[in-house]
Amino acid sequence: MQSRLTRRAFMAAAGAGAIYGCSSGSDEQSATAGQFEPNWESIRTHQVPQWFHDAKLGIFVHWGLYSVPAWATPIGKLGEIDWERWFANNPYSEWYLNTLRIAGSPTQEHHRKTYGEDFDYMDFAPQFNEALEAWDPGAMAGLFADAGAQYVVLTTKHHDGFTLWPSDIENPNLPEGRRSTERDVVGELTAAVKAAQMRMGFYYSGGLDWSFNPEPVDTVEKVWDTIIHTQQFADYADAHWRELIARYDPTILWNDIGYPEQADLARIVADFYNTRPDGLINNRFEIGKEGAPQRHHDFTTPEYAKMDEITDYKWETCRGLGYSFGYNRVETAEHTIGEAELIHLLADIVSKNGNLLLNAGPMPDGTIPELQASRLRTLGSWLRKNGDAIYGTRPWEKAAGETGDGIPVRFTSNGDAVYAIVLGQPTSNTVTLELGAGGTSASVAVVGESQAPTAAISDGTLTVTLAEPLPEDHAHALRIELG
Repeated sequence: MQSRLTRRAFMAAAGAGAIYGCSSGSDEQSATAGQFEPNWESIRTHQVPQWFHDAKLGIFVHWGLYSVPAWATPIGKLGEIDWERWFANNPYSEWYLNTLRIAGSPTQEHHRKTYGEDFDYMDFAPQFNEALEAWDPGAMAGLFADAGAQYVVLTTKHHDGFTLWPSDIENPNLPEGRRSTERDVVGELTAAVKAAQMRMGFYYSGGLDWSFNPEPVDTVEKVWDTIIHTQQFADYADAHWRELIARYDPTILWNDIGYPEQADLARIVADFYNTRPDGLINNRFEIGKEGAPQRHHDFTTPEYAKMDEITDYKWETCRGLGYSFGYNRVETAEHTIGEAELIHLLADIVSKNGNLLLNAGPMPDGTIPELQASRLRTLGSWLRKNGDAIYGTRPWEKAAGETGDGIPVRFTSNGDAVYAIVLGQPTSNTVTLELGAGGTSASVAVVGESQAPTAAISDGTLTVTLAEPLPEDHAHALRIELG
């Protein structure tokens, strides 16, 4: 990190590239439940569960008070905008409260014009709770399942301190009626997600909580500097995690932007692993102080970024369909990832040992805006046809290549099968691939199609002759078995 905090580290919110303490890419399940002691040396023996290697796609859900104003300046993606411009013009609508506190920001001007000088951010709570009365958790979970997701991660508490479940742990800094949702959003969505045969994970902001520390984050250094390292907050955050785990039984603990050094985190994680052999945690539980020893994680979490090469450790890219995670009514198709780009992004991530945690930002009543929903449905439709090349696969000998006519290709594998995902439409009935692999013969099938192409291999070059042109699609997968 340059100057204490580099762009990569902010995108990961705790060091996307850091792999210390991260389990390898092993498919081995964690050993017998009860084996972990409440210390990091013991906890670091935990292995990434096979289901997470297999899953490939999850849905992130950013939903809270910020979904009511649903307003941010869509200046661009994280990592593409200079930090001097980023915070006052933050395109993340879920950072609405922080941006509102920055003097002269567009959000502050919008808020005062729209809601008045004296309208407090927490006063959005009654509107949010009223809108939630119409929410259908089954419909939301059904859309995520239709998108092909294998797991869901819900923001149980974002940086504003407002919880999406009626916690028994009282926030001393927020007034009654402004602390949590009246409906048990966490509980109801968890039940719907599990009923739809997906696993459930919980996001929790364990480092930033603007109800405990109201100082605005207006520079990149303050992301770390405003993390709360007090015993009071450590006890509060620990109690929340224990409550969430005991009450709702999540599979993933997805913390954000550090965690108090005073916390009893090792005991929480050990207890979690000992009772949930399929559980895992992300890499954002680090203390957040320069020079502090690292703790443990099962996977890293680059944000609006991805790896250039195959990694031997597990990682998960998180990003919104647009520039924001929370619903931003300002965003249009111009700011939203295209259908082909989304499919190609997933193939690229999977080819390099990653998962994609793709965010949906609901409106206050739980409706997923049609612009987002259409992207999810398109991705799901493609996966229903081509999922064999994605789910359950592992990286092959190389991640990337191209066809003889220059169309990018991403490779995955499963047992003896190699999958070549062609990221575009072949220009003819002949597709050539430089495999650079051994073998003197090959059999090829087009995933999701009934035709039987012929194939020949010579000096590592595979030539596939299709029986008929492939239907128009954003990407096609070939299943290859080398002889």
